[in-house]
Amino acid sequence: MKKYLSVLLISIFLNQIIFSQKDSSKIPDWSITKQSIKVNGKTLNYTATAGYMLLKDESGKSKAKINFISYVMDGVSDQSNRPVTFTYNGGPGSASVWLHMGVVGPKRVLMSDKGDPLSPPYTIVDNDYTWLDLTDLVFIDPVETGYSRPADGVDKKEFLGFNEDISSVGEFIRLYTTQFQRWDSPKFLAGESYGTTRSAGLSGFLQDKYGMYINGIMLISSILNFQTARFEKGNDLPHILFLPTYSAIAWYHKKLDPTFTNLNSLLKEVEDFAMNEYSTLLMKGDKLTDAEKNNLAKKLSRYTGLSEAYCHSTLYRIDISRFVKELRRTDGLTVGRLDGRFTGKDYDDAGERNEFDPSLNYAISGPFSTTINYYLREHLGVKNDLTYEILTSRVQPWSYANVQNQYLNVAETMRQAMHKNPFLKVHIYNGYYDLATPYFATDYTINHMMIDKDLRKNITQSFYESGHMMYIHLASMKKMKDETVKFIQSALK
Repeated sequence: MKKYLSVLLISIFLNQIIFSQKDSSKIPDWSITKQSIKVNGKTLNYTATAGYMLLKDESGKSKAKINFISYVMDGVSDQSNRPVTFTYNGGPGSASVWLHMGVVGPKRVLMSDKGDPLSPPYTIVDNDYTWLDLTDLVFIDPVETGYSRPADGVDKKEFLGFNEDISSVGEFIRLYTTQFQRWDSPKFLAGESYGTTRSAGLSGFLQDKYGMYINGIMLISSILNFQTARFEKGNDLPHILFLPTYSAIAWYHKKLDPTFTNLNSLLKEVEDFAMNEYSTLLMKGDKLTDAEKNNLAKKLSRYTGLSEAYCHSTLYRIDISRFVKELRRTDGLTVGRLDGRFTGKDYDDAGERNEFDPSLNYAISGPFSTTINYYLREHLGVKNDLTYEILTSRVQPWSYANVQNQYLNVAETMRQAMHKNPFLKVHIYNGYYDLATPYFATDYTINHMMIDKDLRKNITQSFYESGHMMYIHLASMKKMKDETVKFIQSALK
């Protein structure tokens, strides 16, 4: 423990000196607190550190201040047996708050068992399902999210893009691993949404740039191949891959034939239709006969809860933004994109798209924004008057210059990383009611990685009757913990 504290103090001292020499702005001191929590009846004593890591070029000039919060178990004599997990959310433009305060960290936002928010100003409770009993945790806020910012005089564009983000977050991971002496620890990456895109990119970057080989990757609500989620004319793939999620949400809202009594059997039937008949008919385009059109509209209506006339009018290609408005239009309600279980109400019912996402603006935005701001200051002792950017447009425009005139597909990066490091294991967590990163699109991506047959067993998946942030649903959070225990244990063998 003395060794760990000495490393902390030296890092603080060096960071402050270097930054004062190269930058006119000042940053708050690191906040280091001793805390404890009970998990499964066992008391976990840990050190929480909240502060900035400074990214510098080779001349020593500051490039950016990366905010992080880490939780490290006390009393560990041999860190080579203690994993460390680097965790972040997505967006791009999201701070790490959702995983931090939703499922992974030692504290969480108190929600209803379903995931509805309780009344403001909300409550923080000990997280019985934290991953801290399995691994040390480092939550990273990429540049322009949370408290992280470019250094004075540095253009933020240096960080706002796929390649730029991979480079800066990867550099942070290297610095943390070096300064906190964790090169000999097993290492994991845990990302949500665009954070899964980042994780796949990092799996190759860390290996090729630093020779840092990762033990495991947790992909929560995954998107690796962007073609699967881009509703553009001429790209039929999303219409096929989103269909099972449309069915799941319609089933949840009781908009399907009541003979569909079981969600899993329904999804199996819809997946079969999507993979075979639906894909084949969409391939025919304008060559569809009237009989085929009528049959297609009938089946789409059966599986989505939308009228046959509406399915005809969409040319049998149902856009996500239309679905969330149309499903419950006659009830005067819209359904959520991040989590289709939630409903909202617009100004009127005539529009083509909903005014807001009820799963974001009703269910999670207020509770998570309020509690992270309170928690950082009152629990972790952070003294910082900057706005903690939860989900920000400050990162726009985001650059995909690395894939101009094509879709980003980092599944190939992850395949190469797994071929180079056959010990690397991946687990993917999928919500059935998630329209942001549908589970069937993820399944399609994994099945098209063309990974060596002997390594296919290294990729596992779990499924939840919840949405994008499946952990706000209490039963799903419990299941996530069980799956994470199994996964980390398997990755350490």
